[in-house]
Amino acid sequence: MKVVIIGGVAGGASAAARLRRLDEHAQIVMIERSGYVSYANCGLPYYIGGTITDRSKLTLQTPESFRARFDIDVRVRQEAIAIDPEARTVTVRRLDDGSEYIEGYDKLILSPGARPVMPGLPGEDGERLFTLRTVEDTYRIADFVERERPGRVTVVGAGFIGLEMAENLRERGLDVTVVQRGDHVLPIFDADMAALLHNHLREHGVELPLNANVTGFAEHDGVVATSLADGRVIESDMVMLSIGVAPESTLAREAGLELGLRGSIKVDASMRTSDEHIYAVGDAVEVVNVVTEAPALIALAGPANKQGRIAANAICGRESAFAGSQGSSVLKLFELDAAATGLTLTGARRAGLDADAVVLSPANHATYYPGAETMTLKVVFERQTGRILGGQAIGRGGVDKRIDVLAVAVRARMTASDLAELDLAYAPPYSSAKDPVNMAGFMIENILEGLVDQVGWDEALALSTADENVALLDTRTAGEHARGGIEGALHIPVDELRERLEELPRDKRLLVFCASGLRSYVSCRILAQHGFTCANIAGGYSFHAQVERGGAVPHTCVGDCGLPVGA
Repeated sequence: MKVVIIGGVAGGASAAARLRRLDEHAQIVMIERSGYVSYANCGLPYYIGGTITDRSKLTLQTPESFRARFDIDVRVRQEAIAIDPEARTVTVRRLDDGSEYIEGYDKLILSPGARPVMPGLPGEDGERLFTLRTVEDTYRIADFVERERPGRVTVVGAGFIGLEMAENLRERGLDVTVVQRGDHVLPIFDADMAALLHNHLREHGVELPLNANVTGFAEHDGVVATSLADGRVIESDMVMLSIGVAPESTLAREAGLELGLRGSIKVDASMRTSDEHIYAVGDAVEVVNVVTEAPALIALAGPANKQGRIAANAICGRESAFAGSQGSSVLKLFELDAAATGLTLTGARRAGLDADAVVLSPANHATYYPGAETMTLKVVFERQTGRILGGQAIGRGGVDKRIDVLAVAVRARMTASDLAELDLAYAPPYSSAKDPVNMAGFMIENILEGLVDQVGWDEALALSTADENVALLDTRTAGEHARGGIEGALHIPVDELRERLEELPRDKRLLVFCASGLRSYVSCRILAQHGFTCANIAGGYSFHAQVERGGAVPHTCVGDCGLPVGA
């Protein structure tokens, strides 16, 4: 059997290695357009930033190491330019001299990846504009920074690559502006959670224009002017274009293979395309979202590795299935870790699910043990069933652990009760006896069982303004209230609430908040059992203040929320 693999990195390289482990006698040929067949593409920004200093560390395997260990014929700087499915051949061009040859196959695996999206704007082909996809791109950017010593960079797009480049170039001392077309960075987060990242970026000196549409670029005297639709012009010494990726499916389309979402390659669960002899893996293929069961494009290394293994299994007669992807991911952004899995609340509702979310701000480990840090955790659930639909977490430690647990919960279709009952590892340096994931389960259970009603901050503020039968109640301490609060809110600390119930209007619905949401929950339980109608405001005032400071909601609070009083 002869297997030709077009493209290396995560999907192609994992398929090649798995094929050899299953079939010692197969002839395996890998064709890679770049000069590097297996490299740490997720580590590329960190080489530019100087965290990774040895170029050789970016290369996971070489043609020589593939040959030595796996007896695989790896051909770099060769590009597959056509597929003939009937003849089962691939036309290959040697990039060094332009010559071409025909390579036959019994089975073919496509692993072409995704290409950076170009906006189609004037000036985007300038010499000081860069995209990051390959090792060669990395060296070109790093060499430019070293040679030209730029002082300013404009990053267009605030996805993973955009923010990682912003961090790494800022760490190298550049002034960084991140231009984001939407109202928040990282669409894998809801706007309120992303606002915490906005604050952190700005605290580190990164300029962050939101809702900013780029209209073109103009280069003059070594300076690139990035024009925005509102008339602003941002000048910098270089521009990073990071506005997204698109499936690299040209070969598949020209070969007549069936395509799916946004031109991606359509495959079955065993990674077969519409041609039984051709498989496809990685960022170029359409997958199933495990939560919605709808077609999706999720360009991540983890799924690509699994898909390569599954395709190799099928070729060797060991059928297995790729069940889909949920986009589990984690990002380092200066001192913060940000991670997510499954659906956002916005995405869940857009998909037609009756969804809600809880927001909590627990410590990453026992508070009495030195070094505890507060994280913010948002867990999305389905109202009718309590099924966990997704999670988002931001903090300075322990974030990846909680998202990994929630990722399992999403994949296993677990409910809030399952979260509450999870038996998770505990010792004071690592967690609390009631882990944040358990706490999220408890909170969702309380809502589903009717022990407490819940509203979000946007709904609470809108109701308190428009409905005279609604009042806000602040149950924080006097000291907390003095430092900042919501204008017009009633204030009674939770520890004084039972003795001061007569001060509260019984003809109004009370929307209750504290700093984090815990004391306001206790307050709601007191109030409900004394005949009041009330609801807990999710997230607490501290979360609301951070969201406001991040620019995700209109300014409503006064005091120390981080904005001038009356702004």
